[in-house]
Amino acid sequence: MSIHPTAIVHPSVELGKDIQIQPYAIIEAHVVIGDNSVIGPYCVIGSGTVMGKNNHCFAGAQIGILPQDLKHVKGRYGKTLIGDNNTFREFVTISSSTVYADDTEDKATRIGNDCLFMACTHVAHDCHVGNRVIMANNSALAGHVTVENYASIGGLSGVHQFCTVGQYSFVGAMSRVGKDVLPYMITEGYPAQCFGPNVIGLQRAGFSSEAISRIRQMYRLLYRSNLNTQQAVEAILEQVEDSPERQIILDFIKNSKRGLSKGPLSPQEAQVNPISDELV
Repeated sequence: MSIHPTAIVHPSVELGKDIQIQPYAIIEAHVVIGDNSVIGPYCVIGSGTVMGKNNHCFAGAQIGILPQDLKHVKGRYGKTLIGDNNTFREFVTISSSTVYADDTEDKATRIGNDCLFMACTHVAHDCHVGNRVIMANNSALAGHVTVENYASIGGLSGVHQFCTVGQYSFVGAMSRVGKDVLPYMITEGYPAQCFGPNVIGLQRAGFSSEAISRIRQMYRLLYRSNLNTQQAVEAILEQVEDSPERQIILDFIKNSKRGLSKGPLSPQEAQVNPISDELV
């Protein structure tokens, strides 16, 4: 273990093996940090944070700090639960869960395993981020957002509170996401629109051509058939072969609280968009 003499580590902190705590880092009370983790210079690890193994926090990262929520009870700290093998680049901010005056449930901001948070990204209070998620520079999640496994969020994008970003989806840079992002899709714009399957990402993840074909078919029924969502769901049940990806999309639609991000306004508009030309 290597703790720089300028670092401040609260006596209640539990540290694993082979940990580096670099100059001027601050580790607050009731923190747990797993083996082989690196806490870079000027980092702050807030009270109530539990980190797994092999996490790397670069200079200035602020992990598990008090939430930016005016209703948070002063003098109390929330929880931040982080898995293994995550990278938090420079000046990343991860807020702990919010504690309200009448709280009875056990809440936490949660981050899975093998995620990459590039410089200046922000994860707000009570968010749930899955495994192998990538957030590019200066992207941000508002409170209570869920980002499912293998999703990628482009730089300078913002996701509205309570939205869900589906698994294996790709949010393009500088997007304003105000509704749920369907799994397997590319969504981008201001406001964000769905332009078709994330084909390159799906191929890299090992999806078969048959699975990608089914995802294309579901995209067309949902966004290109002039059917409303309920009619499109019925058409998917009738026309698309039963498969894991079909069930995931149907369950996502059923559980959506904010509704789905819209598609292009018309086929004519989509035809002049280079992204939709490639993928539809």
